Parts: sequence; structure tokens; C-alpha cells
Amino acid sequence: MDKPVTLDEKQQASLQRLLNITERLYLETAGFLDNGDDHQLWYNRGYANGIVAQLTRLGHRAFVEDNIVPDPDSIIAGHEFWAWGRAYRHGMEMGMKETLDVIGPEQSHG
Repeated sequence: MDKPVTLDEKQQASLQRLLNITERLYLETAGFLDNGDDHQLWYNRGYANGIVAQLTRLGHRAFVEDNIVPDPDSIIAGHEFWAWGRAYRHGMEMGMKETLDVIGPEQSHG
């Protein structure tokens, strides 16, 4: 279980901005599983899920789940090695990296 995280106002605002980006990307990429030809769509969905994964890893699971319903980890099962699946995984890696750049580990333990 994640340990509770205490955030100051600036940290809370950063988390909310990241969640807003995630929500927007979820809306823009609805139906991505049916669009293997649109690699940008897959990348963007992976990016959104990378944000979710990193926030969860940093101890913000409750905040995420209080605000959105994240995709299951298995969302791209069977697509991993296709070009669109690789685009998704790259998006996820970048979402995780850039979230860490914004939030930073110093904000994860309050």
C-alpha cells in the first residue's frame, strides 16, 4: 500500500495539471485500440498512461484514482510488438520520464 503523501499548494497544482493533461489525452485517444494505423494516437495514449504510472509509483495512487479511471496495465496486450504497440510503449516511457521531470522525487514524499 502506498504511504500517504502530503503536498503543498504548488505540488498539488502540478499534480492537477498533469491529471488535466491525462484526462485530455484520454478523451482525444478514445478508440485508439481500433486505430492501429494512427501511431500518434497510440503514442499519446501511452504518454497519458505513463503519467498515471509515474504518479502512482511516486505515491499519488489515491489522487489519481480519485480523479480518473486509469487504463488497466494490460490495455495493449497482443499489440506490444506491432509498430503501434511500440509507439504506445515509447509514449509511456516519455510520459513517465517527463512526469518525473515535472514532479521530481523530492515531491513524492512530502
